[in-house]
Amino acid sequence: MDGKRGIMAKKATTTPMMAQYNEIKAQYPDAFLFYRLGDFYELFNEDAVKGSQILELTLTQRNKNSENPIPMAGVPHHAAQNYIDILVDQGYKVAVVEQMENPADAEGMVKREVVQLVTPGTRMKDSADAAKENNYLVGLTMADDHQCFGLAYADLSTGELKVTRVQTVNAVLNELSRLETKEIVTTGDLPDDLNATLTNLGILKSKQTEFLNNAEVSYLNQNLSDDLEIKTTNLLLSYLFTTQKRSLDHLQIAQPYEVAQFLKLDRNSRANLEITTNLRTQKRSGTLLWLLDNTKTAMGGRMLKQWLEQPLLDRSTLEQRYDKIAILIDEYFTRVALQEKLQQVYDLERLAGRIAYGTANGRDLLQLRNSLRAMPEIIDLLADLDQTIFGDFIKQLDPVSDLEALITEAIDDDAPISVTDGGLIKSGFNQQLDSYRKVTTNGKQWLADLEATEREATGINSLKIGYNKVFGYYIEVTKANIDKLDPERYTRKQTLVNAERFITPELKEHEQEILEAQTESSDLEYRLFVEVRDTIKTNIARIQQLANAISTLDVLLSLATVAEDYHFVRPELTDEETIDIKDGRHPVVEKVLGHQSYVANDVTMSPDDLILLITGPNMSGKSTYMRQLALTVVMAQIGSFVPASSAKLPIFDQIFTRIGAADDLISGNSTFMVEMAEANTALQNATSHSLILFDELGRGTATYDGMALAQAIIEYVHAHTHAKTLFSTHYHELTELAESLPHLRNIHVGATEENGELVFSHKILDGPADQSYGINVAKLAGLPDSLISRATEILHGLEAQGASVNETENEPEHLAEPSAVYQAQSVAAVAEPVDTTDDQLDLFQIETSQQSQLVAEEVQNLNLAALTPLEAMMKINQWQNQLRE
Repeated sequence: MDGKRGIMAKKATTTPMMAQYNEIKAQYPDAFLFYRLGDFYELFNEDAVKGSQILELTLTQRNKNSENPIPMAGVPHHAAQNYIDILVDQGYKVAVVEQMENPADAEGMVKREVVQLVTPGTRMKDSADAAKENNYLVGLTMADDHQCFGLAYADLSTGELKVTRVQTVNAVLNELSRLETKEIVTTGDLPDDLNATLTNLGILKSKQTEFLNNAEVSYLNQNLSDDLEIKTTNLLLSYLFTTQKRSLDHLQIAQPYEVAQFLKLDRNSRANLEITTNLRTQKRSGTLLWLLDNTKTAMGGRMLKQWLEQPLLDRSTLEQRYDKIAILIDEYFTRVALQEKLQQVYDLERLAGRIAYGTANGRDLLQLRNSLRAMPEIIDLLADLDQTIFGDFIKQLDPVSDLEALITEAIDDDAPISVTDGGLIKSGFNQQLDSYRKVTTNGKQWLADLEATEREATGINSLKIGYNKVFGYYIEVTKANIDKLDPERYTRKQTLVNAERFITPELKEHEQEILEAQTESSDLEYRLFVEVRDTIKTNIARIQQLANAISTLDVLLSLATVAEDYHFVRPELTDEETIDIKDGRHPVVEKVLGHQSYVANDVTMSPDDLILLITGPNMSGKSTYMRQLALTVVMAQIGSFVPASSAKLPIFDQIFTRIGAADDLISGNSTFMVEMAEANTALQNATSHSLILFDELGRGTATYDGMALAQAIIEYVHAHTHAKTLFSTHYHELTELAESLPHLRNIHVGATEENGELVFSHKILDGPADQSYGINVAKLAGLPDSLISRATEILHGLEAQGASVNETENEPEHLAEPSAVYQAQSVAAVAEPVDTTDDQLDLFQIETSQQSQLVAEEVQNLNLAALTPLEAMMKINQWQNQLRE
C-alpha cells in the first residue's frame, strides 16, 4: 500500500480500537505489529498488505462498506510463533501486543501493550537446527575522536556478553562476520561507507538513543574500565531491556576482550579455508567444524565453533588442552563413559536463559533436573583420571545438587507444557494443594455416585452427568424421558436438539465446591511453580558456570575422539620460525576420500625459508597443500591434535589467504579487483609471525601484467613482510627468482605424462615443475579432440617462435631483476615495465600481414583465465577464419 492510501485509512478510522492500534504502531514504525484480538493476532494497514504477501495470508478488510476500508490479516494466537519466526528470519522486527486485562472486567477499551519486540538479534531460537548456533546481537559505537569503534555483543538465549574496541572499519566487518551478525544497534552516527556496507550485507540496523543507567546495567558493567567499552555495553543493554520488557537475570557480567589475543583470520580467509561454513553450499557439511564436531551437547557444539573462530596465541593454555586430550585418548573406556553421560545433559545455557526469561515450563525444569542428575557420575569418572591434569577442572563442576533435589520434590514427572492448566506439582509438596485435589477427586466420585442414584430414582438408564466450560455441570436426559423427571427438583439449564440439560439443588451445591477447588488448585499450582522457578533463577550463575565446564569437557572429548579416529598427533609448539610437518594431510579432504586414498605430504620451512613457490598443473593438489597447512595451524592453535605423523609449528599471529576466483558482486568488484584487494590486505597487515597463502596471483589480467605483479608481490614479501608464505603459480618464469631471492625455495607437485595421458602423483617434490600441462588438463576436462589437437599445434608454434626470438637475441629469457628499493605505498612499482613492441611474436609463423598482426596482438592481450572452454574454442575458430582471409 502506498503512503497516501495509508494516511487516508488512518484519517477515516475513528473507532477506539483503531485509535489504540495507531497509537501503539506509531511507537514501533519499523516493526510488524501483532495486535491481539481474542484468539487472533491481527495486522492492519501496510502491515497487513506486506504481511499477507510474505506469510501467504488472506488479505481482508475492516469496515468494508466505508469509503476507505482498512486492510486486515490475522494469524491464530496458538500458531503465531511460526509466523513471527518467518518474518524475523527475513530480517524484520515483530512487536507483540497483548491484552493486559480480562475483557469481561475492562471498562471501555481493553488495555493493550507491547510485551516484547522480537528482532533478528534478540530471537531465542529453540529449533534443533539452531541448537549448536549462537544468535548474536551487536552494539556498535564510535569513539569521540572517530578514531576507533566500540563493539559489544550478546546472545540473549545463553546470556553471553562481551565487549572490545577495534581500530578500523575492516576490523569491525571481520568481527561482524565472525559473529554471523544479523542485527546491530547503533546511536545512528556510523560512517556512511560502513552504513552502506552493512546494508549491502543484509544486516539490520536498529537505533537506540536512550541510555539506561540503572542498577542492572551498572552490575553487568562492573568489570569494565574503558569508557568506550562501557558506553557500547550500555547501548546494547539499553536496547535489550527496552525491547524485551522483562527480567534478563541470566545476562552474564560483561567480559572485555582484545582481538589481538587471538589468531587473526579476516572474513575472506575464514571463508576461503571453510572453517565453519562451506563456501559452495553455505552449510556446515564439508568444513573443519563438521570434521571436528563429535560433541554430545548443544552447548559443547557452540563452544567448539567459538574455539575455531578465535584460535589462541597463549602457549600455556594450548599445552594444557593438549595434555587433557592426550589423557582422554589413552583412557578410552573413561572417555566413552563420559560421552554417554553427556548425552543425558540438556542445553544448560539455554535452559538457564528460559528460566530467567520467565518462559521455562515444567518440562524445561525436568530437563534441568535430569542434567544435574548426571553430574555426580561425571565427576566420579573424571576423578579416575590424572589429577595433576584434571584436578582444577573437577573443581569447576558444581553439581548444583540442591536444585536437583528441589525439582525432584516439586515437579511432577509427567508435567505438561502448559504452566496454567495444572498437573505441574507433585502430590505431597504442598498441603493446601493436596486438600484441593482431595476435594476434586472426591467430587468426581460423588458425581459418579449421583449419576447412579439418579438413574435408579428416575428409571432413565441413559441419564448422564456432564460438564462444559459455559454451563458447568448438568444432568442430561433425552427428550423422550423428560416426563419421568420431577419438575420440582429439576431446573432446565440448556436445550439441545434431542435432549435437555438440568440442574438440581444437590448438583449445584457440589458444582460450586468442585469448581472452586479446581480453580484454586490451578492457581496455587502456578504460584508454586513460579516460586520454584524463581528459586532456580537466583542460582543462574551456578548453572552457567557448570554449563561452561561441561561445554569445555565436551569439546575436549570430541577432539580426543576425532584425533584417535583420524590418527592425529600432538603438535610441538616452538619459538623458532620453523615448520616441520611430516605426512601432513588436509583433514576434511581425507575424510571424504578415505585415509588410504589421500596422499600425505611434508611441509618443511626452516627459519631461513620465507617463501615456498609451488608450481605444477591444475588439479594436482597445490591449493589443497596450501589449505592443509593453514587448517593444521588453526587446529593446533585451538588446542587440537593435527593430521600428520609429526608436526613442529610456531604460533602464528595471523593467517591471510588469496585462494580461488570469485567476484564481489555486492561491492561491484571484479575477480581481479578482489584478488588484488585480498593481496593488499595481507601485504599491509602481515608480520614476520604471520602465514600467507597466495594461490595463482595475477591470473585475472593480461599475462605480462599478471607476471609483473606476481613477481613484485613475491619480492615485497621477501624484502619487507618476512611472513611464512606459500605462493602457487602457473608462471613458470617465476621459478628463476630462487636464484636471486635467498629465502625463496621452489617446490612442485609431481605429474607425469604416460601415453599422452596426464597422471598426478599429488606428491610435493623439491624444485620447479618441468612444464604446465595445461593442455593435458583441458583434455581431462573433456574438451573436443580437434580442439586439443589444434591447441597443441598452436603451442608448438609459439614455443618454436619463442626459441627463435631468443636465439636471435642471443640471450635467455629472464625476469626483471629484484628491485633494491621498494615503495610500501605501491607494490606494483616494484616490477619494471617491459617494452615488448620490438619483440612482437608472429603467432602462426606465417608472413606478417595486417590481419595476422591483429590476431597476434589479440592473443597476447587475451585473459585466458576469464574464458570458459567453449569461449576459448570459439576464439580459436575466429582466429582461424581471420587468418584464412
